[in-house]
Amino acid sequence: MGYKIAVAGATGAVGREMLQTLEERNFPADEVVALASKDSVGVEVSYGDKRILKIQALDQFDFAGTDIALFSAGGSVAKEFAPKAAKQGTVVIDNSSHFRMDAGVPLIVPEVNADAIKGYTKRNIIANPNCSTAQLVMALKPLHDVFKVKRVVVSTYQSVSGAGKPGMDELFNQTRAVYVNDPIENTEFTKQIAFNCIPHIDVFMDDGYTKEEWKLAAETRKILDPDILLVAHCVRVPVFIGHAEAVFVETEKPIDEQGARDVLSAFPGVVVVDHREDAGYVTPQECAGEDAVYISRLRRDPTVANGLVFWCVSDNLRKGAALNAVQIAETLVERHLSKKAA
Repeated sequence: MGYKIAVAGATGAVGREMLQTLEERNFPADEVVALASKDSVGVEVSYGDKRILKIQALDQFDFAGTDIALFSAGGSVAKEFAPKAAKQGTVVIDNSSHFRMDAGVPLIVPEVNADAIKGYTKRNIIANPNCSTAQLVMALKPLHDVFKVKRVVVSTYQSVSGAGKPGMDELFNQTRAVYVNDPIENTEFTKQIAFNCIPHIDVFMDDGYTKEEWKLAAETRKILDPDILLVAHCVRVPVFIGHAEAVFVETEKPIDEQGARDVLSAFPGVVVVDHREDAGYVTPQECAGEDAVYISRLRRDPTVANGLVFWCVSDNLRKGAALNAVQIAETLVERHLSKKAA
């Protein structure tokens, strides 16, 4: 017996990726429902390569009998509809930031803290972390287990798909406008993104950091270890898909390049591509469409006693969002809902 799955926000970039990922990974679903706003009712979306689903209205959908709902519809939508679905017995896996720091909601990257999924029973809700956090903790977890990470400094280079389809459209339209000498219009971003970098993602907070930078620190501590100190600087770059991070790690125990390379290479979902030669590293362009978190440019940080520097890239629509959500659903089925799969 399979599961009934709903995907809320199915017309967005991440929602479409969720549908694709469910099919690619042969998730045991007997029925998949695509949900979005009433304005999108009747729009067709693909479920894999062979099936087409018609959008139904989220605000009119009855979640009774739905086993799992993957939400990628934004924080305000999740705030209103996720608890309603949860009360009807549906386990909600939410991709927005709304529930991430809720003490009663587990924040999960399955390779890192799968055991924490059991906490879903408090609210029937599981949170998916920020896309940058997901790939970062994948890299930090094996290092933390062996060398005990105590401080992280990270600069992110985040693609426009992190702002959804409108962000991707804006980069495309502005790039075209530059070449044909049309006026540049900024709608999704505060400044021109084409041929530019913007050191501003999400809203500014009172201390001068942006909420995106705060999320990286707070979510990493919740997922991995509350004692880790982390400071971040987040930058939007003119790349369509794939987030990159320059990571500086300080550990309590002595750390060496080869030891770090070995533990990272052995960790599920992490691939080390680190050749000290031209093109001996992975870029966002190369990781688009891939599931792995790629680590390159590993070297010792000579400015601290136990330090390591590396480059980390991943497809933010996949491991940073859709894939991670589907992996959470898979773990939920395997460990907590398995009696239904028999």
